[in-house]
Amino acid sequence: MRITKYALVIAAVGALALSACASGSPGGGGETAAPEVAAETTFEAGTTMAKLNEAGKITIGTKFDQPLFGLNGPNGPEGFDVEIGKLIAGKLGIPADKIEWKEAVSANREPFIENGEVDLVIATYTINDKRKEVVDFAGPYYVAGQDLLVLSGNPDGIKGIDDVKGKKVCSVTGSTSEQNLKDAGVEVLATDTYSNCLEPLRSGEVVAVSTDNVILAGLADQNEGQFEVIDNPFTEEPYGIGLKKGDDDFRAFINDTLEESFKDGAWAKAWESTAGKVLATPTPPTIDRY
Repeated sequence: MRITKYALVIAAVGALALSACASGSPGGGGETAAPEVAAETTFEAGTTMAKLNEAGKITIGTKFDQPLFGLNGPNGPEGFDVEIGKLIAGKLGIPADKIEWKEAVSANREPFIENGEVDLVIATYTINDKRKEVVDFAGPYYVAGQDLLVLSGNPDGIKGIDDVKGKKVCSVTGSTSEQNLKDAGVEVLATDTYSNCLEPLRSGEVVAVSTDNVILAGLADQNEGQFEVIDNPFTEEPYGIGLKKGDDDFRAFINDTLEESFKDGAWAKAWESTAGKVLATPTPPTIDRY
């Protein structure tokens, strides 16, 4: 089969687009250094990798409201998920300023992929069997655990999931967290973003906010002195990179890229420049090549 080869100049990406809107934002990444862009790449003709390389751009869905992982800032989205996106783009020969970031909320991640609105979704996206019926996943690139965020001082004395059964807890519509709460017998106040859960917690409408511990840690860090994480996770949430169902070559390429980043330190560097400002650097997970 014919092989296409593209030689690309290594790009040191500096100035990024200063404006970001809900529909899309180029560049992104705040003050973190852009990963090295592959100087020379060789991909099989007709593969997604070859098409993206030839186009010189990629569209990635990520969260815009989650500190440490995907938060929209003055220079576009920034966080660990954003840095993982840059790593993958770089291996495709695409510099960070040629990434278009689209806001992916929990409820629209599968439709975004199925409808071709994005090439990838990297958005604290838990791998599970139900989602794998309609999309594929590379990874995991991180394993989180669902926990509870309460008011500072924990006035209700909540120690874990058993203490909120029958009580109202805020989470996000369409998320794994929402379903886990319902399965545990918790009354759920569902909203579109986790940041919109904070006011109901402040007002006493809910006793806690629940999602993955790293997301809650970011919210607590962003609102210093107002909230605290219980630190008693009750699930494991493997974060994967969503892509179109059946694109096995692209999934294998992303898995190879992740494994290489685990070994060469790029993954740890991405963590330490984002989530690592609040959380200790974890051990990289084992890739699931299902």
